[in-house]
Amino acid sequence: MDKVREGKAERPADGAPDHALDPYAEAEAIAFRRDRLLAALTLIAGAALVLALPFMLREGAPFFLPITAALVIAIAMVPLLEWFERRGLPSVVAALLCVFLFLVVANIALAAIVLPATEWVRLLPERIGRIRDTLDPLFKFYASFERFINDLIREFGTRPVRGTRTVTVETPNSVLDLIATQAPHALIQMFFGVLVIFFFLAGWTRMRKRTITTRSSFDGAMTTARVIQQMVDATSTYLGTITLVNVTMGLVVAGVLYWLKMPTPLMWGGIIAVLNYIPYLGPIASVLLLALGGLMVFSDPLYAMLPALSFAGIHLMEANFITPMLVGRRLTINPLLILVSLSFWSWVWGTTGALLAVPLLIILKTVLDAAGRPDIAGFLFEEGTLTGPHHEEHGEDPGSIVSP
Repeated sequence: MDKVREGKAERPADGAPDHALDPYAEAEAIAFRRDRLLAALTLIAGAALVLALPFMLREGAPFFLPITAALVIAIAMVPLLEWFERRGLPSVVAALLCVFLFLVVANIALAAIVLPATEWVRLLPERIGRIRDTLDPLFKFYASFERFINDLIREFGTRPVRGTRTVTVETPNSVLDLIATQAPHALIQMFFGVLVIFFFLAGWTRMRKRTITTRSSFDGAMTTARVIQQMVDATSTYLGTITLVNVTMGLVVAGVLYWLKMPTPLMWGGIIAVLNYIPYLGPIASVLLLALGGLMVFSDPLYAMLPALSFAGIHLMEANFITPMLVGRRLTINPLLILVSLSFWSWVWGTTGALLAVPLLIILKTVLDAAGRPDIAGFLFEEGTLTGPHHEEHGEDPGSIVSP
């Protein structure tokens, strides 16, 4: 009777699962619920961070923008720093040389672009009349087309379209006044950015060695070293290749504009080289600026469009043949990701953010490819939270790994 009573006592209650008294199954169920809870909290915290980060970056642009731009430039200059160090130069001296070369190139570019551009902006109000006279045939065609539409609507008994609106062109503010009001703040940010570049490069070798040697395992140290090297290689390769392509294209366009008798061709080549760092939108802005410049100089409307058309043809060759051949498949990025990154950073930091959009996307993509990407779909529909190349290399599925 005692054994029967003991057997009845050990029998699970009605409706309870068969493994209710199995300690291993119960521990596994508890661990699963704990992992799901931690994953849910991580997902909620990550979503909150993603929603708050754009507004924080936008409001803190005076602080975050120069730091981010300086770090991107510094990462792109790491190969040059390492080249100097392999020649026996100390890290501080190599960093000073890198910063000096960067400042020389930046000042040459600014002198070639900003000073002539100031003169073009000053002449714009005076050339409005010439632009209007050049476009007068198009205005007449538009007026006759509008009269045709009004007559057509009148025939159908509908109220005609209102008359032509008068557009008043206001003289822009003085560029000198703009420079005088913005120069102190811009100089402080530039000086701060140069200091960030110098100290980052001066401590790069020591910082990388400490980051690798402080890992708790050999595999962790090797993974960290690989991620750092991939990030540097991808960023420097992209920026170096794109810079070479943009400078070459700017010189070619400058030569074509010189042949077309366009004033200050080097300035236009520099503007084109800078704007070409911005995917999709930069070439469009270059075409519009060249069209405006052509209308300011030439009286024939067809000849005035030649600078813009020449650049459009050169850019089509560069974008479809030269850049894909030089960059290759290793740095191929989904165009949708580029558009999203361009839209995001343009909204956050304006034109400077648009210039940094692709390098920041490359850095983020390199880190996520090595560390693992958040698997939101796996969290919602399976058991995974991260996906990465480590599981693919070993033939494992993150959602199928269970504790023994």
